[in-house]
Amino acid sequence: MTDRELFIQAQDAMQYAYAPYSRYSVGAAVLTGTGEIFRGANIENASYGATLCAERVAISSAVFAGHKDDLIAIAICASSGEAVYPCGICRQFLFEFGADIRVITGKTVEALEIFPISELLPNGFRLENK
Repeated sequence: MTDRELFIQAQDAMQYAYAPYSRYSVGAAVLTGTGEIFRGANIENASYGATLCAERVAISSAVFAGHKDDLIAIAICASSGEAVYPCGICRQFLFEFGADIRVITGKTVEALEIFPISELLPNGFRLENK
């Protein structure tokens, strides 16, 4: 799967967002070492702290399916049409499952930006006793 194909999967996932408050839909697609893709979209809540980001929805689906040790990349896109980057919580959430996970974002499939999560979250927090 190419980075562009994964980004297209994130764009498709965005249609399932539940964003009645912000009207800002986000889609994400996670690629595993076995080539499986898990998608997610943001799910807002009137109690804003209960809102789930698209990245955490997609990653949680992958982990629930047994892919906690082989996450390779995540593509993220937003309804704004601008490149969107993971929030701080999502950066730490990604880092938990690998410092080398590639984060793919961009305005369009032709203008992608790619970063390892360790670059977006330098000195990420990790417990060694897991």
